Amino acid sequence: MNSTENEKVRKLIHMQISGNSFKILYLYTSSIQECKAVNHKLNQLVGLLNEKLRLFLSISFGVFLFILFFQPFPLDNFDFNDRLLIVAGFGAIVFLFMFLIQVFLPWITDTNLKKEQEPVLPSYFSSFIILSLSAVAFTFYLRYVGLVPITFYIVFKIILICLAPAVVLRVYDSNKELGQQNDLLHVENKILQKQIEKFEEGISVKTLEILSDNATEKLTFQSAEIAFIKSADNYVEIVYKDGENFKKKLIRNTLKNIEQQTKQFSNFVRCHRTCIVNIHSIEKLHKSYNNHWLIIKGYQEQIPVSRQYMLKLKESL
Repeated sequence: MNSTENEKVRKLIHMQISGNSFKILYLYTSSIQECKAVNHKLNQLVGLLNEKLRLFLSISFGVFLFILFFQPFPLDNFDFNDRLLIVAGFGAIVFLFMFLIQVFLPWITDTNLKKEQEPVLPSYFSSFIILSLSAVAFTFYLRYVGLVPITFYIVFKIILICLAPAVVLRVYDSNKELGQQNDLLHVENKILQKQIEKFEEGISVKTLEILSDNATEKLTFQSAEIAFIKSADNYVEIVYKDGENFKKKLIRNTLKNIEQQTKQFSNFVRCHRTCIVNIHSIEKLHKSYNNHWLIIKGYQEQIPVSRQYMLKLKESL
């Protein structure tokens, strides 16, 4: 082969090696991303379990002790060790169904942690499912493991015992919801106090000029008129109040640049990567489990609040 043909061969070999290197790099990157996703999902499961592990163990141990000492079921055919194992099985059944309904089911159905969503099952409904599944499992467990004939009286005692974990879980969830509502009331009280103070300082009458990215366009508002500013692709959308009505204006810029322009106004706070809110326009801060959002006075749309900006928002309120 002459030098020209040799050069062509070298180029072909080089292109093939480069292509294989790119494929290897792509597969390596994809594997890392998949591992991170799996690790993130497993961490979420561990977090959910740690949150309620002590409660689940306490309830299961309580069921175990109740059946062991009060002996509601005739297990006299077994010696003490076997009876102890059988009674422990009742506690394990309760723990299993509490874990499946209140931890595993929300974990397996939660595909996007950042998405605002309600719990998979309402608290009272999940408690009812735990009661029903535990009662059925107790019945089969007594019949085929404990060798106990199932009568109406036995079923009645099973339902009463299984009712206790469901009631405890419902009371726990209710107390947790009341605590969250109490925290929200404190936050709302601070919101009202801050709003009064800021209005007394005259911040609401200051003029705010918003410039486009190339400074060729300018929008002028009184700071009190603007309810919130949110990103809209290559633009930002300014939602402001004109009299009793809300109106919108678009200007070409990024939300990051707008945040710099509003930095001198303490009533504008970043609450989400897509939104800046006027704290004077906030009516309520809502929370549902790990999700937060704001309600604007007289406006229907909910404004998301991310964990990244939650602390700064609370300090501003």
